[in-house]
Amino acid sequence: MSRKDRESQRDAEFTEYLAVRQPSLLRTAYLLTGDRHQAEDILQTSLAKLYLAWDKVHDRGAVDAYVRRIMVNENNSLWRRAWKKREYATEVIPEGDPHHDAYDDGTNDHLWQVVQTLPPKARSVVVLRYYEQMSEAEVADALGISVGTVKSQCSRALATLRERVPAELHPRYGEESPS
Repeated sequence: MSRKDRESQRDAEFTEYLAVRQPSLLRTAYLLTGDRHQAEDILQTSLAKLYLAWDKVHDRGAVDAYVRRIMVNENNSLWRRAWKKREYATEVIPEGDPHHDAYDDGTNDHLWQVVQTLPPKARSVVVLRYYEQMSEAEVADALGISVGTVKSQCSRALATLRERVPAELHPRYGEESPS
């Protein structure tokens, strides 16, 4: 097979993979970042890195895990950059939108706002474990950490979330009326 034929086959395989998996990967990127634009940037960068390494990924069943790992690393590196840590002052504080119970595609979820307050690594564990419904072993493999670390990160993150969740979203308080 000529070099041009190999490249053509590689491009066809990669394009087929993108057609099938891109929406799911974008969802994962959004869950990691909490921002659609950042998610698109992270996904684009991750897919570019995947394309460059496509020939090195021999186990095609592990491509999703490989891309998730790239996305987590990209997201974590964003948080390390100084420009990301800057705060912006404004004279007018924007009014918050009132809460309306309706179908939520992830962009208006109040619980998700609380999840976004977690540190990036803890959020990565929570997103992969609960939003992507991966097992502890799969999360550990995707992030390159031990299963014990996944368990402890989940435990601490869930404890933090329990403290931060507003009473109206907490199942224990949903049945009680405030006095």
